Amino acid sequence: MVAAVSYLWGVHCVARRGGSWPLHRTLMFLGLGLGSYAVIELGFLGAYGGQLRWAFTTRIALLIFVMAPLISLGQPLQLIQQATGPTGAGRVVKVLHTRVVRIFGNAMVGSALVAGIFCLFLTPLGWTLRGAGWIDEGLGLIVGLLGLLLVLPLGALAATQTSLFITVEFLLAFVELVIDSIPGILLRLNGAVLDHAPTIVGTASWWPNPLHDQHLSGDFLWFIAEIGDVPVLLILMFRWMRMDRREAKSYDELSDEDYDAMMQAHLSGAALAAPVESGEHVPTRHAVSSAVRDASRADP
Repeated sequence: MVAAVSYLWGVHCVARRGGSWPLHRTLMFLGLGLGSYAVIELGFLGAYGGQLRWAFTTRIALLIFVMAPLISLGQPLQLIQQATGPTGAGRVVKVLHTRVVRIFGNAMVGSALVAGIFCLFLTPLGWTLRGAGWIDEGLGLIVGLLGLLLVLPLGALAATQTSLFITVEFLLAFVELVIDSIPGILLRLNGAVLDHAPTIVGTASWWPNPLHDQHLSGDFLWFIAEIGDVPVLLILMFRWMRMDRREAKSYDELSDEDYDAMMQAHLSGAALAAPVESGEHVPTRHAVSSAVRDASRADP
C-alpha cells in the first residue's frame, strides 16, 4: 500500500511540474509488480510457507526472480528523478554511485549472493527461517527489497560502465546460470532431510512427507533459478549492444587526422581517455590534441 501510494504521488508530482508519465509504466508497477508481490505473499505460498518447504523456497525464489524484475518495469528510479526535479535527480545519481549500490548492482555479485542465499536451504537454518513465524513474515519484505537492490541498479548504472566490463559481466553471468541451479539440484538428489524439519501432518491427501517435500523444493528452485537468470542475461546483452553502438558512433565522428594523432599518441604512451557526458571514456579531438602535445614534449 505504501509503495502504491508513493508511486502514484510521484506520478502526480510529475504532472504538477508540467511533465507526463507513461500510463503503461504505472500499470506495470501496480499490476505486475505489486500485484505479483500480493499473489506471492498473500496467496498459497505465503500461507503455507511455514509448513511446506517447497512453498517457502518457491516464495523466496519468486520474490527475487519475478517480483523484483516486474517492479523494475515501472522504472521507479526514473519516476523519482522526474518528480523531484534536478535536486532530487542529483541525489538519486549520488546514491546510485555509492559503493554499496554499485556492488549490489553488479550482475556477478548479485548472482553469487542469490546462490549463497539458496545454499542456506541446504542447512538447518532453512527450517529456522520458515519455522519461526515472525522471521517468516519479515522475510517477505526483506527478500523483496533485496531483489530490488539487485535489479534496479542494473539499468541505471549502464552508462557508467565500459563495454569491456559489460562483456566480462555477461560471460560470467553464464557461469552463474549454472551456479544458481546447484542448490536446487542438491535438494532434489539428496536422500536425507537436510534442514531437520519435523514431520508436519496435513489433512490433505496430497500433503508430502518431509523428504518428498524437500525434493519438490529442489525441483521448483532448480527450475525458477534457471528461468530467472534469462532476463538478467537479456538485460546485459542489450546493455552491451547500446554501449557498443555509442562507442562506435563516437569513433565514427573522428577524422583521419584524429586517427593519425591517436596512433602517434598511443605509440608514445600518452593517455587518451577523456570523460564524456554519458560517463564513458572515449577519445575526443580535444583529448587527442592534448595527448599529442604531451607526447611531443616528452619525446626529445
